[in-house]
Parts: sequence; structure tokens; C-alpha cells
Amino acid sequence: MTDEIGRQLASKWAKTEALLSHAQIAPHIPPTRMFTKDNLSSMLSQHSMVVIKPVKGAGGHGVIKVSREGGSYKYTYYSKTNRFQSFDGLYQSLNARRGNRRYLIQKGIRLATIAGRPIDYRVKYVKQPAGNWSITAIVGRLAKPGLFVTNICRGGTLLSGSEGIRRSFSSAKVGPKKREMRMLTQLSTQVLEGRFPGIGQLGFDYGIDTNGKIWIFEVNTRPQ
Repeated sequence: MTDEIGRQLASKWAKTEALLSHAQIAPHIPPTRMFTKDNLSSMLSQHSMVVIKPVKGAGGHGVIKVSREGGSYKYTYYSKTNRFQSFDGLYQSLNARRGNRRYLIQKGIRLATIAGRPIDYRVKYVKQPAGNWSITAIVGRLAKPGLFVTNICRGGTLLSGSEGIRRSFSSAKVGPKKREMRMLTQLSTQVLEGRFPGIGQLGFDYGIDTNGKIWIFEVNTRPQ
């Protein structure tokens, strides 16, 4: 840890819990639980599609999309899909892939797309030497064809935030959506800085669903 980087906080769960405590931010957090057999069963019953990811991790590594289709199940890891006729078979396979790592389950969000490819957004927020925070980047990340993760290290394409919103929605949505992301970034940082003093830079991962609602997927204290 250095003064330039600020405090590191690897646990996605700790940051999610902090943000859920704020009434204005909580509706923008997808329903999230720790990975257990009961929680997975319950979440798939409620949402039919969920994403599971390591409590500590970055770069899209270990992120798995899990779906229920009638009485059968499937999960996709990178571009490979595995199918199961029973929930127990699904759970055992996921548990084996997870190993000893702690995982989260998050409601799957159907993201807006460009040419069928999902897009999400990274907002980088940095504390300046004078003590004030400023947004240094708002960028879109377009998934590589065939993948659902958008990370650049997984072959995603970087766009400006404005271009991403314009191409997945319309020019008229660019200003309002960027303003909402800025507002949520500022509000969330106040909550996180109050809970975890010493943080110095944050990377907010946002998604906009097909209905235009903005979701906060996670916040990184060591943004790439």
C-alpha cells in the first residue's frame, strides 16, 4: 500500500454490504448473496439467470454465468457452456471449479448490447493531492464476440462512454446516463470512504440493462 494508490480492499462482499446500507444506492445493486448450495437454488428460482464470481478477483477471472431453463441448468465459463439435467449436478460441477475460493452469487442483468455484444462501463474516480475526488475516465467495454465478460484482458473492445451509450441506446441518452453514473459514483464514494478510510482510487463497474436502468456490479480499489 502506498499513498499514491491508497487503501486496498479486495473483498467485493464488504464493499457491496456497505453500498447496500444506503437507501439511494441499494436499488442499483443487483441482489447478491454468498455462494452456498441453498443460496444458489434460491437465487436461480427467483431470477433464472445469475452470475457467480470470486469474492476476491479481477479481470473477469472465475466469473461464471448460470441459467435455469425449465428443469435443466447450464453454466458458461468464458466461451464454454456445460449443461446439466439436475441441480445437484450443476452445483457439484460449480463447486469443483470454485475450489477453495469464496464466491458471490449476483442476479444476472441482461445488458444492453451493440451488434449482440454486451457492453458495460468503467468509471475511474481518483482522490487528488488536494483531497478532492475527480472522475478521470468513463469508458465502455464491449464484450468479445461469443463472450459475456467485457474485460479488455479477455478480448473486450474499449469505447468512450458516450459512444457506448449512443450505439446501445441513442444520442439523447448519453447526457442523462453519464450524469446518473457520476451521481452514483460520488454518492457511493462518500459511503465507502466513510466505511473504509484511506481509499484513494476507485473503479466503478456499471451496467445499463435493456430497459435503461443503471446497475453497479462492483467497485475496485485497484482499477486497471
